[in-house]
Amino acid sequence: LNIIDGTNLERNLYLSTQLLELGIPVVMAINMMDVVKKNGDQIFIDKLSEVLGCKVVEISALKGTGVKEAAEAAVQAAQANKAQQIVHTFDKKVEEALTSIEAKIGSEVTEEQKRFFAIKLFERDDKIKEQMKSAPDVDSIVDGVEKAMDDDAESIITNERYVYISSIIGKCCKKAKAGQMTTSDKIDRIVTNRIFALPIFAAIMWLVYYVSVTTVGTFVTDWTNDTFVGAIQEAAGTFLTNAGASDFIISLAVDGVIGGLGAVLGFMPQMAILFLFLSILEDCGYMVRIAFVMDRVFRHF
Repeated sequence: LNIIDGTNLERNLYLSTQLLELGIPVVMAINMMDVVKKNGDQIFIDKLSEVLGCKVVEISALKGTGVKEAAEAAVQAAQANKAQQIVHTFDKKVEEALTSIEAKIGSEVTEEQKRFFAIKLFERDDKIKEQMKSAPDVDSIVDGVEKAMDDDAESIITNERYVYISSIIGKCCKKAKAGQMTTSDKIDRIVTNRIFALPIFAAIMWLVYYVSVTTVGTFVTDWTNDTFVGAIQEAAGTFLTNAGASDFIISLAVDGVIGGLGAVLGFMPQMAILFLFLSILEDCGYMVRIAFVMDRVFRHF
């Protein structure tokens, strides 16, 4: 049961194309249909079902509509146990490469899952290779496609998925405000801009660390170390002195135990402020955008 967000259909269909390749029955449930209709948008369920090759139903988890029907459809699909028909195709060069890779895959993989394994081998997925008793050597095939399309294998498949999704999205949904940029789109144009994205990211990270480590964080840390921990050390020292403890025991407890724990405790305010800022950046959607911006850089690592 593949539950996707109807308000972000194009983005959600990326994972759907991967699920459809697994060779198992799939039922797609489009969630947030109440919001879709409220916005005046339309999703043509029958057409979407046709172009994807799987059953598609409407649900609203918030209002509880269609949920039971979606569950029943999933149960029926599981009981029928009919392999998912894969209807989406990629560029001719990629399809030829995948066909060649499928031919190299032995009988350990079922016919229904050969395309999935072929795509993963094309992407040079090490985990898939580990699952196979005898993974075929497909480097020459992949190298040829990479050279022809001037990109790495993983990026080629990613691009092909989005090209396919773009080709069907216009047939399957209709936006009430087509062509109008949303607030999210306007923000995207700035924070994921090819030129300004990295300077903006650097400025935001500098501000986060400046507040959490250099200014507010340092003030709270100093107070923790000097005032809070210092007061505990003073009280403990006085108590142990009055109790007649030796200088060694006083030094061990006050400077060693309490001082040692206090040194670690002093970092906690800075970490708390830092993670507060990071959670705000996560919740407002900025971290997702910067992950997109930095993807090509971090892929090399």
